[in-house]
Amino acid sequence: MKITKATRHYRGIFETRSAEQIRELAHTKRFMERLATDPAFRQALGENLACPSKAAEAFGLELDPAEVPTLWRVDHRKWRHSDERQRWPKAAAWDDYIKDMLTHRDMIRDEGATEHIHPKFDRWRQRQIRRSYSELGASAHAVVHPIVAFELSEGCTVGCWFCGLSADKFRGHVSYDEKGEMWKGVVKAMNDRFDTAVQTGFCYWATDPCDNPDYDRFIEDYYHITGALPQTTTAAPLKDEALTRRVLALFDKFKTVTNRFSVLSVRHLDKIHGAFTPEELMGVELVLQSKHSLSAKAHAGRARERVQKLREAGRSEKISELEIDHTTIACVSGFLVSMVRQTVQLVVPVPGSDKYPLGYRVFGERHFEDAASFGAAIDDLIDTHMMADMPAHWPARFRADLVCEPVKNGFRLISRCQEHTIENPSCGRLAGELIVSGHHTMGEVVSALVEAGTDLMVAAEFMDTVFSAGVLEEYSSDVEADTYRAEALAAAVPAE
Repeated sequence: MKITKATRHYRGIFETRSAEQIRELAHTKRFMERLATDPAFRQALGENLACPSKAAEAFGLELDPAEVPTLWRVDHRKWRHSDERQRWPKAAAWDDYIKDMLTHRDMIRDEGATEHIHPKFDRWRQRQIRRSYSELGASAHAVVHPIVAFELSEGCTVGCWFCGLSADKFRGHVSYDEKGEMWKGVVKAMNDRFDTAVQTGFCYWATDPCDNPDYDRFIEDYYHITGALPQTTTAAPLKDEALTRRVLALFDKFKTVTNRFSVLSVRHLDKIHGAFTPEELMGVELVLQSKHSLSAKAHAGRARERVQKLREAGRSEKISELEIDHTTIACVSGFLVSMVRQTVQLVVPVPGSDKYPLGYRVFGERHFEDAASFGAAIDDLIDTHMMADMPAHWPARFRADLVCEPVKNGFRLISRCQEHTIENPSCGRLAGELIVSGHHTMGEVVSALVEAGTDLMVAAEFMDTVFSAGVLEEYSSDVEADTYRAEALAAAVPAE
């Protein structure tokens, strides 16, 4: 069993701090959760600026807000990154903890790399990551692109109004007693192909982990096969408190990633805080989804439907609770596996839209009967939808969301959140013009560059750079690319 850099870093977050430091962080964390979720608490703080401990005591908080003014006083926030940090050690400790957690998040993205294990898959995934930075808006840097997600239930009992994946109503779960052996074979098949990159995986999607009473048995198997305990995100931590506590006990035992509870209202927060101490929730991030919380909902799934309904009703002022630039909650660039339906899909995150209302795109789907056929399905999806080299016969078009501007030696591509310049003095400008025209395949662009005097290797390498940057339209397969090409050629022929 391999211990990755991400796991070592995560365990170090807790092991390098004393028990007292962890305790203080836990109580700071509880203060921040109340601050971000509860408007009544924010009002109480504002009314007790001279003695904010009164507000904290009224809401059952141990931390004195006066010890962490840089975390909540607007006029003090400018001190957070200056020498004044030393005046507020608890606030500085919280800042350092958050930095450590963000570093771990980024390390998870890096742990998904399979360059030396499965180069064809890695090339595809890295292209999707580059695409996401210019396409996903505010969502991009929070997406860590795990390579796999497993669903152990079908549908969801919670029914959050903002669900970015529009989860269906609950229709049942996988029994460990019935499918435990298949489960271990499926996880092993992924581990055999992708090694430590499988440690980025998790076991929910448009489902809630607490809807499966055997959930903790499934994820403990995952740890023993892959070396990492998958992250648990649940909106129902109190539905089966014994199950939740078993999951938290696994965190205490293995410590590889932080779990998450979605908080649906202030009342929900009250119940969670009442059931678990600050120390018990140290390994749990509370995702604050209540109406008056300071966090935004992704513009996908049911939240996107709500925006559309509000606009149709002439109530656009209500849209402020949703952040339109937070485009998706989908995060997997890889495989979505349903253990109930026994299907595996190849998916990537994309902005929620009419074409992709759930904020992810499905490239292909396969069915499996057992672990062996699951492995074959994974291999077939890769062979069908991932190219080892730049596909010369694919139409060369920039993504529809990009605006292309010529520059001296190439072109600048402008998206909703990024500008990306690609240059080459011998062929960059012409390549941009040819791609913008939309009339050529990638191979034809290379040929045109060579005819204009560019060395063949230089032209081919430049087009491969453009392809790898994730700025071109992506086709799900050769069949889709050929179909588009045929339709484009037919449309270009004038009617007789």
